[in-house]
Amino acid sequence: MFIKKIGIDLGTTNVLVHVPKKGIVINEPSVVAISKVDGKILAVGIEAKDMIGRAPDTILAERPLKDGVIANYRTTEAMLRYFINKALGGVHLFRPEVMVAVPAGITSTERRAVIDATIAAGARAAYIIKEPVVAAIGADIPIGAASGHMIIDIGGGTSEIAVISLGGIVACGSARIGGNKFDNAIIEYMRHKYNLAIGERTAEEMKIKIGSAMFMEKPLSMEVKGRDMITGLPRIFLATSDDVTDALQHDLEGLLDAVKEVLHKTPPELSADVIDKGIILSGGSALLRNIDELISQATGVATYVAEEPLLCVAKGTGIALDNLENYKRSILATK
Repeated sequence: MFIKKIGIDLGTTNVLVHVPKKGIVINEPSVVAISKVDGKILAVGIEAKDMIGRAPDTILAERPLKDGVIANYRTTEAMLRYFINKALGGVHLFRPEVMVAVPAGITSTERRAVIDATIAAGARAAYIIKEPVVAAIGADIPIGAASGHMIIDIGGGTSEIAVISLGGIVACGSARIGGNKFDNAIIEYMRHKYNLAIGERTAEEMKIKIGSAMFMEKPLSMEVKGRDMITGLPRIFLATSDDVTDALQHDLEGLLDAVKEVLHKTPPELSADVIDKGIILSGGSALLRNIDELISQATGVATYVAEEPLLCVAKGTGIALDNLENYKRSILATK
């Protein structure tokens, strides 16, 4: 009765926490601010993200996850502890059961690191489940059925592509392409084409406000503030959605190649199912304008963005936790 259950989408860009019957209780950036002087954790989540690009030399604001896996164990553990405590709220007598979603291509060592960090952060039991599977569960795809469903989860660090049937992954692929890569591509493009140095936050704002995966008939535009690379002085520039589309071409091609590769590996019967049902997109970067149309044109398969794509993985972990028996085949490891 008192056992709390928590589902965590441990993303490279955002951490989402789902508590069954309450829904998504936390949606914060996966950023930790650390004091370089004594190694103390100063802030986690939104507060820490506000420090990126603005902190003095004595404070390091970093993302402890890179490409969906743990890059800094100690910081990840501190971040998990913070989010678990925040989700439980106040005084809690019982340690929770925690399910964490991880990339499908994760190695056994990386998997062990996630489990150890979750237990160290205060979990009574830890479960690991593959992102494409929980994304499909969260997107209301009947993964237990004997028919193929294709899902592409485009997150901050990785894009996970999988064809799921009978509760398991039949064919899958992973590309280290996601929202962060898109941001970096925009930064590089602005530097090379317009001699304008912009920060991570500005690039992310451009991607969200005017970004598009395909060139638009009526391009959107916004004012971008940065530093002129030649004069070194601040400068305002009017950027258009065409700039963002141009900047993202290389990474989007890499994503399409990964999608085609998974389709090549898919058995013929399941390929027929995918054509009938279409491809579902989830993850925060699925919100990029026209990305569904781009994938549809490249593969010839109808592509749809899931409802609330950013929340699919977190919602899926909550549903899987509530129905552990039904999804036990999908769970990778427990402790």
